Amino acid sequence: MTTKTTDKTDAETAFIIDALHAEADAIRRIADRVQTNDGPAWRTAIDLLVACQGHVVVVGMGKSGLIGAKISSTFTSLGQPSSVLHPAEAVHGDLGRVGKNDVVMLLSYSGETEEVVNLAAILRADGVSRLGISTSDDSNLAKLCTVHLTLGDLTEACPLNLAPTASTTAMLAVGDALALAVSRRRNYDADDFHKRHPGGLLGAGLRPIVEVLRFKVGDNLPAIPDTVTVREACEKTKTGRRPGAVVLVDTSGRLSGIFTDADLRRLMLNDPNGLDRVVGEVMTRRPEHLLVDDLVRDAVRLMRENRHDEIPVLDHDGKPVGLVDVQDLIALKVVSE
Repeated sequence: MTTKTTDKTDAETAFIIDALHAEADAIRRIADRVQTNDGPAWRTAIDLLVACQGHVVVVGMGKSGLIGAKISSTFTSLGQPSSVLHPAEAVHGDLGRVGKNDVVMLLSYSGETEEVVNLAAILRADGVSRLGISTSDDSNLAKLCTVHLTLGDLTEACPLNLAPTASTTAMLAVGDALALAVSRRRNYDADDFHKRHPGGLLGAGLRPIVEVLRFKVGDNLPAIPDTVTVREACEKTKTGRRPGAVVLVDTSGRLSGIFTDADLRRLMLNDPNGLDRVVGEVMTRRPEHLLVDDLVRDAVRLMRENRHDEIPVLDHDGKPVGLVDVQDLIALKVVSE
């Protein structure tokens, strides 16, 4: 019985691996086409999309329509307004959503989907720019489009070669590649991305670190000379809300080190007279730090890589402006306790 179960498990694992390879192979085949023959068509497609003054309207029927919705969402998130149009609903009034300044992206693996092909013919008559994606340049869809990108003959991951699997994966990858290429051509950067993703973990990670500081020099965080004793340094931070570290500076006001609560515990265990030592002798010198133009995600990276709970934030002269505490990041839900 155990052997039969094991054989069945091995067969299922092999089947899953074959399916994943089939999907990956579909994308690899398209990449090879772009490299050998189809590069000019792709550049023309990108030119068309970059020049779009309206919406990129994505059209597809069935599974292609679902893939189109994701492609449209990617365009929108990368700064290009986009919408989804159902080809059957288009001829019953929704065609009014399409304007002269739009580019309509028409998806059909066969290139023969009746609703999509009929819509392409109407759009051609209306003078609307059309970008088609199908299996062949000889498809009816291809012949009706301003620009056409060819997927080529692909074998579905489905063992019957029927269920749209590898073909829809390939179509999604093509849409993502186009959206990314357009954003690259337009010099879309992290600031642009943040403007469109202010919420969630993505948005939080792209916020400037200075926006989330609870402890700020000149407000509730003293910058303490590294020449005072440990006792004096602790006394200067004993009132009000306090961070888990003392920020220490040299005579020029630049960061020279930090002294954390963990440093204090270790000092007291090893030296009963540690409170009377000069803090500069026992502080952590040249600690990891952030600059004022770093982002929350940079703080998350430092804390995860180096297991720090407190990170100083400096201006470009090396002077501290604040301290990031791990609790700040927990409150933003970008790290967990």
